[in-house]
Amino acid sequence: MELKEKNVLVIGAGISGFAAAKIAKKFGAHVVLSDAKDESDLKFNFEELRECGINLIFGKQEEKLLDGVDLVIVSPAVPLRIPILQAALNKKISVISEVELAYNLAKSPICAVTGTNGKTTTVTLLGLLLESQFEKVGVGGNIGVALSEVALEVGAGGYIAAEISSYQMEATNNFKPHISAILNVTPDHLKRHGTMEIYQAMKEKIFAQETADDFLVLNYDDEKVREIKSRAGCKVFYFSRKKILDEGAFIDGGKLVIKFGGKIFELCTVDELGIKGGHNVENALAASMIAFLAGVTAENICGVLKSFQGVEHRIEFVREIDGVKFYNDSKATNTDSAIKALETFDGHINLIAGGDDKLTDLTEFLTLVNQRVDNLILVGDAAKRFKEDAIKNGFDAGKIFDAGYSMEKAVDIARKISTPPQVVLLSPACASFDMYDNFEERGKDFKRIVMEMI
Repeated sequence: MELKEKNVLVIGAGISGFAAAKIAKKFGAHVVLSDAKDESDLKFNFEELRECGINLIFGKQEEKLLDGVDLVIVSPAVPLRIPILQAALNKKISVISEVELAYNLAKSPICAVTGTNGKTTTVTLLGLLLESQFEKVGVGGNIGVALSEVALEVGAGGYIAAEISSYQMEATNNFKPHISAILNVTPDHLKRHGTMEIYQAMKEKIFAQETADDFLVLNYDDEKVREIKSRAGCKVFYFSRKKILDEGAFIDGGKLVIKFGGKIFELCTVDELGIKGGHNVENALAASMIAFLAGVTAENICGVLKSFQGVEHRIEFVREIDGVKFYNDSKATNTDSAIKALETFDGHINLIAGGDDKLTDLTEFLTLVNQRVDNLILVGDAAKRFKEDAIKNGFDAGKIFDAGYSMEKAVDIARKISTPPQVVLLSPACASFDMYDNFEERGKDFKRIVMEMI
């Protein structure tokens, strides 16, 4: 991609916007970074960008911003439907996402993983698997590190593991990983995409440009994902924790195995996995299949699977107080993810849930709540709907507590009502934006409160 002397407009501040602006400037472009918010409302230090000679424009984004612009790079948080981007498209100005910029800059193959849940665990594990075989490995994307920065850092002769969200796919046209994977597709981000059909279509863009020399890894156990094979123009491999496959990654006799080219490659047993729970078995199978296709040996895969202990904010043990264990699962920003957390425990859960309501159906989630949760502590915007639906689904109203918009109060309630063998689990089933900037901030606050308890 030629950026020298081009006029580049970056829409949206944040991790991706910062990276795109700095990289475009580094390659000789004239760069403007625009965000619809006022600078005072953004929690970033823009001095580095100013020192680089990047022009910063905050507030209302008028169409004159596009005058003379050759390329628009969009941060994932910004939807294509906003007027300034629609105007750019109408003017036939190229509009791309930051991950597409990364692809154009990358000199090493990309392994890209998407799905509603499990992306961060799978990609983190995948990065470690690749590191066991290759000297130069980078991990980026929706995981908190701009993929474009990672692509430049890795350079040639390595591998890149990328977590890709549906938001990041919205403004891609030519993004082409060498190996892609779709872990699952369940209702999420419908406020942004409108329908499940559009949401799934965004996920499927991850492999749209792949050819016969590329690979797609799919979850056989998810019907929506399994049938994607018919739309792929590349080699497809499945993973499954429920079925023995003719080819792919699966469980056989309690052991994770890969069948490839008529040969069986044994990895480790389910009990030997460093991460626990059925959802994590799926994540391990997916990461192992991707790594194997990238050239990682079965021996190296096995070693990493045994040592990997998971990621922060995903069923993360925080502390035990008077025999009660506290777990941080702030990354559960939807009901499907929260369901997986609830399934990890045998019951006796005091659940802290709620937040920025995604308005998805709660029936399946609340069915499991009825089976495994002793007390339900609710926070944030979703508290009223969650309480009403929980009662409709038969949960005892006397065991529901409203903590308002206070994590301090939620944890205090949990501490007072919990006795062994109960566990306290923060698994919100909601986004965090009503109380926090992101799920990481929410999880860190929860952990701080728990750690400060006497």
